[in-house]
Amino acid sequence: MLHITDLTYRLGPRMLFDGASAAIPTGARTGFVGRNGTGKTTLFRMIAGDLSPESGTLQIPNRMRLGQVEQEAPGGPTTLVDFVLDADKERAALLAEADTATDPNRIAEVHARLVDIEAHAAPSRAATILQGLGFDEAAQNRALSEFSGGWRMRVALAAVLFTQPDLLLLDEPTNYLDMEGTLWLIDYLATYPATVLIISHDRDLLDAVCDHILHLDAAKLTVWRGNYDSFETQRREQQAIQAKHIKKQEEQRKHLQSFVDRFRASATKASQAQSRIKMLERMKPISAIVDSQVMPFHLPSPERPLSPPIVAMDGASTGYDDRPVLSRLSLNISNDDRIGLLGSNGNGKSTFAKLVAGRMVTLGGSLKKSSKMTVGFFAQHQVEELGEVETPYAYVAARMKDGTESRIRGKCAQLGFPATKADTPVAQLSGGEKARLMMGLAAFDGPHLLILDEPTNHLDIDSRSALIEAINGYEGAIVIISHDRYLIDACADRLWLVDGGTVSTFDGDMDDYKSLVLSRASGSSAGRKPKADKGAAPERAPSPAKAAAQAKKQIAALDEKIAKLTGLLARIDAALVDPNAYSRDKNKASQLAGQRKELARALEVAEDEWLALTTLFEAAAE
Repeated sequence: MLHITDLTYRLGPRMLFDGASAAIPTGARTGFVGRNGTGKTTLFRMIAGDLSPESGTLQIPNRMRLGQVEQEAPGGPTTLVDFVLDADKERAALLAEADTATDPNRIAEVHARLVDIEAHAAPSRAATILQGLGFDEAAQNRALSEFSGGWRMRVALAAVLFTQPDLLLLDEPTNYLDMEGTLWLIDYLATYPATVLIISHDRDLLDAVCDHILHLDAAKLTVWRGNYDSFETQRREQQAIQAKHIKKQEEQRKHLQSFVDRFRASATKASQAQSRIKMLERMKPISAIVDSQVMPFHLPSPERPLSPPIVAMDGASTGYDDRPVLSRLSLNISNDDRIGLLGSNGNGKSTFAKLVAGRMVTLGGSLKKSSKMTVGFFAQHQVEELGEVETPYAYVAARMKDGTESRIRGKCAQLGFPATKADTPVAQLSGGEKARLMMGLAAFDGPHLLILDEPTNHLDIDSRSALIEAINGYEGAIVIISHDRYLIDACADRLWLVDGGTVSTFDGDMDDYKSLVLSRASGSSAGRKPKADKGAAPERAPSPAKAAAQAKKQIAALDEKIAKLTGLLARIDAALVDPNAYSRDKNKASQLAGQRKELARALEVAEDEWLALTTLFEAAAE
């Protein structure tokens, strides 16, 4: 178990951790969440031993092997598969010793240990992980130096996964993956056999993989049981309960203060008034749980819609240097389409986006656009092209040459840069703020078609939610390229697949696409399988009919349990809602609150079991 106790750490004038404590259970797959800049990566560095806290402790079991992706991309002439294999230091050392050892006993020990760690299966495991992250067999045998930084970071991730550390630290692992790599990673981590701590703003990953959430807020750490959806639900419930408690306390304060004001000067009631004054002094205010506000995104809609289709392709092709990258393009885009563009990196998604945006020309076929159509284009690389000394105000002023000072600053505030923030040099903006600025400039004049290429890379969860709200409020056509499945699910109503040198409509939803991706990446198991207990007799699987009957019986029992727990929770809630509950018997009220928490946990477990059994029962019945 990872224990964090009374941790304090400052970064300059900012307090990142103030007496923060948390315990991560062994074997938990924990999502580490919090607003950007609050200190999540700093905590990772302290866990890894790269930073020391001002006070407090971080305790990790002595023999726990820790693994994390290095910040710098690997390079050199080493092939991808050899780099991943070399990451297992024990295996590499044993293989080297097996070639040089002369003592028969030591040779036997080396080979026995190689068998124990399944060294013979290592090349297959390494290849499976690399394939899942987007490298085919030919790519696996090429040198690292032949790949770009983003692809080499994938290899670094593959190497860490291959070593299977006891504590796996992943800091935004999907930032350099495409949708296909992200789906594979989610599937892999969902059954990872050791402890995982993941910094991520990808809600799909946090929901599918995590069974605990570590929340960093106001320099404190809190561990919540369940995935991100469960965390959000529990936090909202706690906020509601806290608000009720605050209201009750305020009512009690007013009652006590009213008594004091009325009888302070009375000789017969003076002692009672003094007693109530002391009660008021001892009554500590209850802190409300308040979520920090995130600035909304502003994506203005076009003033007038155009007649559909706004883009029409018939056998079109495009590419570079007269070499087609995409061909046989016969697609239409209407003025209110919401298109999610799917496909592995390198297949031509960005090429297609540039063609539609008018940044590339056709090499054959026809592509017709409305003459009045305007296009807004956001691509992740544009963020890095912003001038470091320029300010948001300067960029907005350049687009509003006849605008007054007040109008320019009003527009800056609309884009998320109010007051002095508009005068902040780009170099001092966070990655999320730079992305916000570029997105605002792309959609500045209300384009008819908005193309967003990986818009969420630098955004935290709250900012991603604000972006989803803005996209769904935008009334023009939109094309989204993203590895964030939650974003695609929430915003796209049409899916197009870039594959095999063309773009075609995908007949299915994101679950169907996930199945397609995982079936393509399937192969031998990527993990070391636990050895079977030779002394145990194999269990005979029950017949389908018997298994269905058992499941039905368990479902019925869980139905009764859920109903009973729900009833008990309703009774406790009714008691806690009573404004006099705490004043009558504070200890009993606190006891009820504790019982409610335990009942809520038991209900969640029962509902999870019911859902799993129901799914199995329905699948068996089909």
